Amino acid sequence: MRRYIKLRVLDWRISSNISLVCLLLFVSMVTPIKALAQASRPNIVLVLMDNFGWGELGSYGGGVIRGAATPRLDKLAREGMRLLNFNVEAQCVPSRAALMTGRYAIRSGNGSVPFFTQTYGLTRWEITLAEMLSESGYQTAAFGKWHLGHAEGRYPTDQGFDQWFGIPHSSDEAHWPEGDRFRSESHESSKPSYVMSSKKGKKTKKLRVYDLSQRAIIDRDITNKAINYIKNASRNNKPFFAYIPYTATHYPLIPEQRFKGKTRNGAFADMLLQIDDYVGRLLDALEDAGVADNTIFIFTSDNGGEMFMPAHGFTGPWRGTYFTGLEGSLRVPFIIKWPARIPAGAVSNEIVHQMDILPTIASIAEAQIPSDRIIDGINQSEFFTGVSQKSKRDGFVVYVGEEIYGVKWRNWKMMTKEVSQGAGVGVKINSVPQFYDLHTDPKEMYPMDARILEDLWVRFPMSEILKEHVNSLKKEPPIPPGTPDPYTP
Repeated sequence: MRRYIKLRVLDWRISSNISLVCLLLFVSMVTPIKALAQASRPNIVLVLMDNFGWGELGSYGGGVIRGAATPRLDKLAREGMRLLNFNVEAQCVPSRAALMTGRYAIRSGNGSVPFFTQTYGLTRWEITLAEMLSESGYQTAAFGKWHLGHAEGRYPTDQGFDQWFGIPHSSDEAHWPEGDRFRSESHESSKPSYVMSSKKGKKTKKLRVYDLSQRAIIDRDITNKAINYIKNASRNNKPFFAYIPYTATHYPLIPEQRFKGKTRNGAFADMLLQIDDYVGRLLDALEDAGVADNTIFIFTSDNGGEMFMPAHGFTGPWRGTYFTGLEGSLRVPFIIKWPARIPAGAVSNEIVHQMDILPTIASIAEAQIPSDRIIDGINQSEFFTGVSQKSKRDGFVVYVGEEIYGVKWRNWKMMTKEVSQGAGVGVKINSVPQFYDLHTDPKEMYPMDARILEDLWVRFPMSEILKEHVNSLKKEPPIPPGTPDPYTP
C-alpha cells in the first residue's frame, strides 16, 4: 500500500512537470513580440527642432494661439513627461556639441557658431552619444541638420552613426544658390550647401544643391528616411538610436506644398502644422513596427525662438531669442515618453540641461561613459522615471558663444554680461552683477535693486558653481576652436 502511494505521488509529479513545461511552451508561443521586447534595452528616437521656442506647442501655451493646433505633440506630452525648465546652449553649434558629448561646448572647441574659421566641429577625439551607443551594440542613424563639421572625418558617420541623410550646415544657406549677389568662385569655401548622405566607412555623397526648393521639402525627406529606418531597424535583433534633427523652424520658413497656406494664418502656422504631422508620423511608425512600448521618444530643440522676422519664435513667459543669455534663449520645450517607465502626464520645473541627456541615456542603455575626460552632464534617469521628484542638477554656467555671461541656480540668475537680442552687442555689467528672481521676474527686466541686500546670499551657491567650472577648465584646458585632426589632449 505504501509503495502504491509513492508511485501515485511520483506519477503526479511527472504529470505536473510535463504540464508546466507544456504551459511555458504555450505561453512562449502566444506572448506578443512587444511583450518580449520589454526586457530588452530600449530603442531611442531623439527629435531635435531648430530654433523652436518654448511656447510654440499647445502643451506649452502655444498651438492655436500661434495659428495651428498641435494635437499629436500635445498627446505626446500627456503620455510622457514635460519639462518646463529644460536648458540648452545659446547657439546652434554649441548646443549640438553639448548634446552629442555631454560636455560644455567650450570644452570641445565649439563654443560659438564658426563665423571666423572653416575648420570647425567635433575632433575625432570627442566621443559622441552615437559612438557610445554604437559601442554598446546599438544601430545608429542620423537624419537632418548636423552642423558639427563639414569635412571628411567630421560628418555624422565619422562620429558614431551608421548612416546619415541631411544637410551639414544651416538653412539660411539655401538662399545662396539663387541670390543675385552670390559669388561661388570668390573663395574655395564659398560654395553652395548640399543635401548629403553617407554610410559608415564610406565617403560622403553630395546628392543635390540645397536651395530654396529643397528647403521646402527637406524635413519631409528627413521624415520619410527616418520612418523607413525605423521599419527596417525594428526587424533586427539590436536596439536602435535614431537622431532626427529637423531644420524647422530656422529661417527661412518654407512649408512643404501640402501644408503651404493650409492654416491661412501664415507660414509659421503652416510650419507648425507640418511639424505636428511629421512627428505624428514618426510615432505611428513606431506603433506599426511594434516597438513603441520599448522606445524612448524625446522631442526638444537646439535653441530658443528664432530672432529673424517674420519667422520669430514665441518663448512664452520668457524674454529673448537664441544668441542671448536670457531665458527665452536657454529654455526650450522638452517632452520624453517611455511607456510604463516614465510617468504619463508628469510636469516639472526642475532644472535639466541638454548635457544631461548623454549620461542619462548611457545609464538606461547600459553604455559606457568616457572616463578619460570631464563629463558635465548628470544622470537624470531616476528623475525621469519618477524614482525621485528632484533633478540632480540645480544650476549651470550660462555661456553666450565663448564668453561666460553668468550663472543660473534654481530660480535665480546672476548675470555679469547681457545682450537683449540675438543680433545685438553684449554689454558688460560693471560693479556688482545683476540678480534676477525668475519666480517674480520671469522676463528678467527688474534686477533686485530694492532687495539686493536682502537676497544677496544667493551669490554664494552661484559663485561655487562658477568657481568649480573655471577650475575644471584649468584642469582640462578646452580644445581651441578650429583645431584640426588628429587631436590629442
